[in-house]
Amino acid sequence: MTTFPTELETIRDWLRYAVSSFQAAGLNYGHGTDNAYDEAVFLLLATLHLPLDQLDPFLDAKLTGTERAALHQAIERRAVDHVPVPYLTHQAWLGNFKFYVDERVVIPRSFIAELLQERLSPWVADPDRISTVLDLCTGSGCLAILAADAFLNADLDAVDISADALAVAQRNVAEYGLQDRINLVRSDLFRNVHSEDKTYDLIISNPPYVTHAAMAALPTEYRHEPEIALAAGEDGLEAIRQIISGSRAYLNVGGILIVEAGHNRELVEAVFPDLPFTWLVTPSSEGKVFLLRREDLPV
Repeated sequence: MTTFPTELETIRDWLRYAVSSFQAAGLNYGHGTDNAYDEAVFLLLATLHLPLDQLDPFLDAKLTGTERAALHQAIERRAVDHVPVPYLTHQAWLGNFKFYVDERVVIPRSFIAELLQERLSPWVADPDRISTVLDLCTGSGCLAILAADAFLNADLDAVDISADALAVAQRNVAEYGLQDRINLVRSDLFRNVHSEDKTYDLIISNPPYVTHAAMAALPTEYRHEPEIALAAGEDGLEAIRQIISGSRAYLNVGGILIVEAGHNRELVEAVFPDLPFTWLVTPSSEGKVFLLRREDLPV
């Protein structure tokens, strides 16, 4: 039977306890929050099935024994085992979109999501004319779902090498009622996607791009995520090389490729010195996402 501090009666008490526990544990953040307080608030409200934007009305509410046991277990798993909060709550957010997540998928976080919320303006002049989209390395399906919302006339193929990830993506696609528009495909990048059958107006990808050295230095929190969704070889460009080399055959005339490369801008430009990369600016990043037009991609 789980034991917990009996002195903690209200949400206010448990919030203080959670913040103190997280601070003492020296946690790393970056899966939706960047500090102990916000992390604790999200964990408590989600665990208690309360609205995520309404803490104050509940601060002095007393908790049942069952609720206190659930909170104590969640706080311990975060503080002691360093499990990211989205895996504890099975919730991750990109803007106003909520996604189911578990340890079969990387926790959604992508600068491309910020661009999709603006319908890729000004790079896509008429969003209503986008009819086909390919999402490579879809993971939880989050970017495919955001793309379906941005481009209402588009049919989408969402690709991942992991059957486990696609099972999570299927759940999210169904949650948004997009089964008729998003086709999930198990494939190692383009391997099971055939350009003679279908080409695309837009290809997006948030692929693995963590270098071998960076993988070795990852905080414990990130080691709960599937390595296959993060690691990309010695220089972090294994997937990006294949995406750049293969995309032209899959794009329609005038089509564009958008790829998140993280901190690897200099490496990408060094490997492909002749390509005219456009590095996009998002509300929270600069130089992390590149755009290439079909006509500029290698044949």
